[in-house]
Amino acid sequence: MLSLRLRQSNEMYEAIKNFHKQFSHQPEIKNVEFLYDTSSFIVIGMGGSALAPKLLKTHLPELDITVHSDYGLPKYPLASLKKKLIILSSYSGNTEEVIDAFQKGKDLNLNMAVITVGGELLKLAIENKIPYIELPNTGVQPRSALGFSVKGFLKLVGENGELKKITELTTTLNGVDYEEAGKALAGKLKNYVPVIYASLDNLSLAYNWKIKFNETGKIPAFYNVFPELNHNEMTGFDLARSVNAKGVDSTEREKLNMQFYIILLKDGEDDPRIGKRMEVLEKLYKDRNLKVEMIELGAKSKRGDTWHKVFSSLLLADWAAYYTAQSYGLEAEQVPMVEEFKKIIS
Repeated sequence: MLSLRLRQSNEMYEAIKNFHKQFSHQPEIKNVEFLYDTSSFIVIGMGGSALAPKLLKTHLPELDITVHSDYGLPKYPLASLKKKLIILSSYSGNTEEVIDAFQKGKDLNLNMAVITVGGELLKLAIENKIPYIELPNTGVQPRSALGFSVKGFLKLVGENGELKKITELTTTLNGVDYEEAGKALAGKLKNYVPVIYASLDNLSLAYNWKIKFNETGKIPAFYNVFPELNHNEMTGFDLARSVNAKGVDSTEREKLNMQFYIILLKDGEDDPRIGKRMEVLEKLYKDRNLKVEMIELGAKSKRGDTWHKVFSSLLLADWAAYYTAQSYGLEAEQVPMVEEFKKIIS
């Protein structure tokens, strides 16, 4: 068992270290003659298979793309659905919710495309002459194949210029550059629950950070965005200064605060008012003895190089999550509770 854990840990380490190599992959659309020409997309995907389209919204906010993470299809009028390309995304190809959506899309004769490594979804695409992209099956978890996935989605939605840009990360992005910073952050997070905050524009990044701590780090983690959190969530961290009309000792309530570690993802390209909100909140939280870490996005990126900014941030999160798992003596790659859950409901 120990040797298996070490092998899996080494596999995750190598996946993070060599992540930049994924951007050299050139995705190919099979059955391309059946691909529906549109600028409006719906992606059906769960977990790691939905991360890529969410990141596309960070880099290409003008892109008309909706992510549906549930059974079936969004409850849009049929006439609206017929004008869109429904992209079925399942890394394994066997995701129950995505297969269900495929069948409903087929019944409605909708325009569909598939992106997967294999499994039942690939079989259905081939049998029904549905356009598809077969991602490389390198054996890594979906969250670790994000480079492959993003390039596949860019190909399907026709963003060839962005495909060329992101390919440059093969030489400009290096996983090991972020290892020490990630390891140091993991050390600070030991025995704490991370809460990741970002601007609404960077929601997908905050969400990705959370997922990495959940799946790789094997710890609870949460996220929220500015400015919305200033209108509600931050008051939940004011236990130490909340008015106690009944004069009850607040020691136990203060302990609740001390279990969290706030990570602020600050982006120089955010609205300056968001930057000010982050700085003010950092001070208010620290005044209340909360642990807070401000991380500047794109610190090693050229200004305007959004892809580098996005993936350098995610590499930092990868390393932090990996070393978090190490600090608890846990295996970082596999997600046994997810597999157990799937077996029970199947």
